[in-house]
Amino acid sequence: MNFRLSRHAEWEMARRGIPLAMVQSVMDSPEQRLRDESRAGAWIYQSRLRFEDGKLYLLRVVVAEEHTPPLVVTAYRTSKIEKYWSAE
Repeated sequence: MNFRLSRHAEWEMARRGIPLAMVQSVMDSPEQRLRDESRAGAWIYQSRLRFEDGKLYLLRVVVAEEHTPPLVVTAYRTSKIEKYWSAE
């Protein structure tokens, strides 16, 4: 999928050690796509991925789809997969 990164997303990805290739992977084929209840018009694309340390994390990418191409607002990983995973 074609997308743009906000400056905030670029900064957070660098700070959090999230490679662009992983964000691209989630954007291309997310395991889940959920409405972001905290931001009007935003969606969360998320997938479970194994990072360089060998641990499984949930990579969550917040996307403003009203932009063309879609704008990645931020991205972060969490080990609390069960907390954010939707059973639906």
